[in-house]
Amino acid sequence: MTGADDRYMAEALALARQAAQCGEVPVGAVVVHDGRVIGRGHNQTVGCADPTAHAEIVALREAARTLGNYRLDGCTLYVTVEPCAMCAQAALHARLARVVYGAAQPRTGAAGSVVDLFAQPSLNAHTQVVSGVQAEAAAALLRAFFAQRRAEQRELAEPLREDALRTPPTAFEAVWRQAVACGLSPQVSHVRHDLPALAGLRLHWLDVGPPKAPVVWVCLHGPLGWWPQWLPWLRARLDQGERCLVPDLIGFGQSDKPKKAAWHTPGHHAAVLHDWLDALSLESCRVALAPGADWLLPALQARLGARVERTIAVSPAELLPPQADWLDAPFPDRGHRAGPQALAAATR
Repeated sequence: MTGADDRYMAEALALARQAAQCGEVPVGAVVVHDGRVIGRGHNQTVGCADPTAHAEIVALREAARTLGNYRLDGCTLYVTVEPCAMCAQAALHARLARVVYGAAQPRTGAAGSVVDLFAQPSLNAHTQVVSGVQAEAAAALLRAFFAQRRAEQRELAEPLREDALRTPPTAFEAVWRQAVACGLSPQVSHVRHDLPALAGLRLHWLDVGPPKAPVVWVCLHGPLGWWPQWLPWLRARLDQGERCLVPDLIGFGQSDKPKKAAWHTPGHHAAVLHDWLDALSLESCRVALAPGADWLLPALQARLGARVERTIAVSPAELLPPQADWLDAPFPDRGHRAGPQALAAATR
């Protein structure tokens, strides 16, 4: 290793930082010929939708264009991370004199960690390899990048409580095709699990219509329903420029389903809806009740008070008739049915 190796590796590290800023795995590379940098690159696989756009490949391509030759005799490739098999073979094809890298890659490295392509005597090209140049700085970039990615994934994750079930998304594909045919977009579908009354459970709802509509309806289903039953009624409200919020109560539809029937009390459901409307900053609303939903109304009115402007009962003729293809979709087995069973008992 020489002082020049440190200097050129520092430039490769700067390119690796650019990759991280672009959301790419932070790997940078430079190609040097006669003391001059003739190729630069950082990972661009995501941005270019190109599985070959590793930092080394990008730098080698630019160097070849600079020299007007795919043979890079006498050149040195500096890369912050041990090359993979693809990049190692590209370096050999280019007839590089040297490859200098920083951090080892125990899972993918092809310069000695997993395999050592540079040490294969049967290959007709041979390149000197120097490892460990500013290795800690390169490894620190990788650690920071993946730690941030894990933190972002945790923030976006939708955890499921151990005492609950979640229906697989594939169960709802046919229902959503029907909704799209009725003029709804999947973009009207929303979920959240951060409301206090949810205690980690995920609540699903539809938000249909203009955000600043003068009339906002909260549409509550009964023990045999969930959001698809409202499709005909939603169409009529949209035609009048009104907004409809259609929650799947906990235990129903695309919301999470606690396994214990004891969860399903009017007070508990009303608390969830209260927190949800607070989170939506909804100061007033009208409530539309599907058949069987009136069991929840006293608890909800006690929570919301004057925020409920008006309450109406929607007749079965205005809703989607009960059909097995949508009624049964959220409940692939008996364990998912604690909510319907509890509500059916409460509304007898």
